[in-house]
Amino acid sequence: MKKRLVPPTAATRRHVLAAVAALAVMAPLTSACGGSEAGAEDGRTLRLWHYEDPDGALGKAWTAAIAEFKRSHPGVKVVFEQKTFDQIQQNAGMILNSDKAPDVLEYNKGNATTGLLGKQGLLTDLTPVVRSRGWDKKIAQSASVTARYDTKGEMGGDKWYGVPNYGEFVLAYYNDDLFAKHGIAKPTDFKSFEAALAKFKEAGVTPLANAGNDYPASHWLYLLALAKANRAWVDDYQLYKGKVDFHGPEWTWAVAKYKEWLAKGYFEKKDVGLKGNDMGEQFVSQKRPIMVSGNWWFGGLTHDIKNFKWSVAPYPGATMTLGSGGNQWVVPTRAKNKKLAEDFIGITMSDKIQKLIGESGNIPLAVKADRIGNARSRQLIDAFDAYQHSNGLAFYPDWPVPGYYDAFVAATQNLVNGAGADSVLDQLAAPYDKYISTRH
Repeated sequence: MKKRLVPPTAATRRHVLAAVAALAVMAPLTSACGGSEAGAEDGRTLRLWHYEDPDGALGKAWTAAIAEFKRSHPGVKVVFEQKTFDQIQQNAGMILNSDKAPDVLEYNKGNATTGLLGKQGLLTDLTPVVRSRGWDKKIAQSASVTARYDTKGEMGGDKWYGVPNYGEFVLAYYNDDLFAKHGIAKPTDFKSFEAALAKFKEAGVTPLANAGNDYPASHWLYLLALAKANRAWVDDYQLYKGKVDFHGPEWTWAVAKYKEWLAKGYFEKKDVGLKGNDMGEQFVSQKRPIMVSGNWWFGGLTHDIKNFKWSVAPYPGATMTLGSGGNQWVVPTRAKNKKLAEDFIGITMSDKIQKLIGESGNIPLAVKADRIGNARSRQLIDAFDAYQHSNGLAFYPDWPVPGYYDAFVAATQNLVNGAGADSVLDQLAAPYDKYISTRH
């Protein structure tokens, strides 16, 4: 079987917020140009960078957007440079603070990336453009949190430093054939979800795909905590709006439920050393009938699964899920043709390009599912829309603290290996509380 399960940059993107935040704390960028004047606009050249695979949904969409831009801007030259995610991530501060800055580029969301560069004056405040062109009306508020920052560079503020075009979230993938083979109904709520897990186990099938040495295990822990959480709890944890009690009912219940599922065999303890791709292989090889993970798997599964029927649906255990708006277009302060950059972003927000994103297997932010012909893609988009319009996107568990991803992996591995609940919760609390105490 060809290993196409995860897009090349997907795993890196999901947790780069925490990793890059750690680098930002240790080695801040050189002082920003602040109010430095960009070169005079000549309206003749658009310089554009992005890092998407040309064969992926977003790569196809951006290629089509460039073609549309050329058609609507005769006489304007487009200089496109294909970059890797790491090239942009590692060199953005230095390049954007120079005359080599492009006019528009795809950039990662988050406090340590877009927020940091916006605070340092390296990115254009797009708020007036976003409002005048109505992009704020096309993107639900919960999906725009990671595009908006405050004066500290923390997400959720009132200044738009980026414009996202797509969404990402965690949902359920079901092997429909295995559900039918064992006479099990697909779940509609948490009670029926647990009932399905029990029935699979009774039939000798471990129900849940998982991987303890990567993001999946920590995603599960956070997802279980969200079952007992409300929006205020998420905002306290992710946006620092209030004190977080790691021994409170949300995290305590999550650890207890995780331990219960381990004891009942819904998770396999031997999965403790697996990586995310191993989890995907469990689902594709039909060893596990249920995988709860991100929509970044959707395109690869569509390509790789030929021998059984499968479907997607919102995870039935919580009204909120892990997710956010996707990475975004930003305009450097030193861009030479900002108006052309804004026109290009506008094209990526158009119905034509947004529809292409959906038909190709990703989640457009500005077009409805009923405009998409692909039935399974409509399932995906409908599920995301339900979350974004109910303020149900709760970001990712490792986002709040620099280096927190590694702490989560270690804590969940200890949990699987039998550590006590209090020990696991203390392990998660320590880096979070330390960061909060030194944040101001």
